[in-house]
Amino acid sequence: MMEKNTNLLFAGFSLAFAVLMSLPFLVPHLGFLSLVGFIPLLMMDRIATLSGYRHFWVWHYLSFVLWNAFTTFWVCNATVGGGLFAIFANAFQMSVVFGIFRSGKKYFRGALPYILLMVTWIAWERAYFDVDISWPWLVLGNAFAGSIKSVQWYEFTGTLGGSLWIWLSNLSLFGILVSLSDGSWSSTFNRKAKAACIAGCALILAVPFVISRLIYDSYEEKQDPLDVVIVQPNIDPYNKFEAMTQAQQNAVFISQAEGALQDRKSDTAAVSPLLVLAPETFTNDVITNEPGRSRTLRLFDDFLKDYPGVSILFGASSYTYIDSPVRPSHTARQIRDGRWIESHNSALMTDGTGSPEIFHKNKLVVAVEMTPYPSIFRPIDDMLGGVMGRCIGQDSISVLHVRGTDGMQIPVGCAICYESVYGEYYTGYVRKGAEAMTIITNDAWWGNTPGYIQHLRYASLRAIETRRSIARCANTGISAFIDQRGDIVMTSRWWKPAVMHGSINLNDSLTFFVRNGDITGRICTFVFWLLIAALAVRILLSRSPGHKNRLP
Repeated sequence: MMEKNTNLLFAGFSLAFAVLMSLPFLVPHLGFLSLVGFIPLLMMDRIATLSGYRHFWVWHYLSFVLWNAFTTFWVCNATVGGGLFAIFANAFQMSVVFGIFRSGKKYFRGALPYILLMVTWIAWERAYFDVDISWPWLVLGNAFAGSIKSVQWYEFTGTLGGSLWIWLSNLSLFGILVSLSDGSWSSTFNRKAKAACIAGCALILAVPFVISRLIYDSYEEKQDPLDVVIVQPNIDPYNKFEAMTQAQQNAVFISQAEGALQDRKSDTAAVSPLLVLAPETFTNDVITNEPGRSRTLRLFDDFLKDYPGVSILFGASSYTYIDSPVRPSHTARQIRDGRWIESHNSALMTDGTGSPEIFHKNKLVVAVEMTPYPSIFRPIDDMLGGVMGRCIGQDSISVLHVRGTDGMQIPVGCAICYESVYGEYYTGYVRKGAEAMTIITNDAWWGNTPGYIQHLRYASLRAIETRRSIARCANTGISAFIDQRGDIVMTSRWWKPAVMHGSINLNDSLTFFVRNGDITGRICTFVFWLLIAALAVRILLSRSPGHKNRLP
């Protein structure tokens, strides 16, 4: 009976944790819930430790599965297998982090195991950005993507600063609750100690809100606008080439763009530059080493002859032909003897001169766009008939240029879809000189679910971290203009054709985060390795003759 009651209690705690941690990702302005969201999980762990509950890993793994399922269930709309893998595999990694914390409790005392939990989690989040199988959607700091007035200080710390804040808040509140429950609050703490604990916890909770609001209210953008036209063609990606040919899709785009550019047609006077955006993978007829063969590119160049100072940035599923007697790379596919092809997810910028700039997406979606660890998985994929994507990105970030009639060149970055989730990577565009940012994406694979809304909100975090305005073009929505404070100032509707004409302000200053990178993640990773080394030493000592299992 006692075990049954404990299981019911744990079920309630597990559900409470999943709800508290999911709501900030699903509902705007609820980021503050994440500051207390881990307390049910920590309380459940404490009860399990005190009662000697066996196999507690089942409960903390279930808790993480529920959190992942509530917030990212929509991935299954694109691929059921991939969605389930993302949910269960991501939850497993979180559970491993929690397992390290529980192991640390056997050898560390006091607050040290909880410090180990905090730095291990943040070190894992940082590492997760750089591995081949990467799904950092639920990085804790992303919980404030819908609460941007609370985290304007991300321009100093980046998103992992938010992860640190969430852990500090949860652990400080949990510490007070534990001292109240075990009686130490009354028996051990004097009045000054109690006041210090309460004041410290209040400061951890409140100070970031206050600082953020002061930054938000005082921040002023330099008025240096770049005119932008965003074209949202609204083409169903699941039926993209069956329902419409590429020529028909090009005609739709040209018709939409023409209506927004009438005032500039055949204007021979010097005019300010204007950028027209088309979404990710708009066309599939670009061969990178023979770009002139692309009908889409030739059509755009012909169109731009009547519109001086206008550049078009569009997404393309592009290809590179390689002549080689042997396979030139793990990702190359053979099309005939001695002829191979590499595929890319690219962004092209053309101003009508016939010399387009091109950037290949580097942060590729696992399995869908790229084969992880290709030396291992490529032979397996070959046996399965080539079911995995084999796109290849470029080695380093580059920027594209909007060109004016007077020779002016404005450097802009283009994050392609998934790349806008990677905060420190995204700063690379700014370090390369981007004075404004664009995001081109195609979020319709997920259907009308929270996925595309979460993706849009993450762009606001990138705007805060870099203080770069963003023009975001999505095939089916939501397209948007986002200012340097992260405010979404104009949006399109979901699954509706749209043409949006606005402007984004240029900025050439660098934030602390852009200049210095993810200091929070690096420090937590360093502390993590120190504690892991100390834990390893204590484990070895505990197994030596003459030592007790639990060391001071």
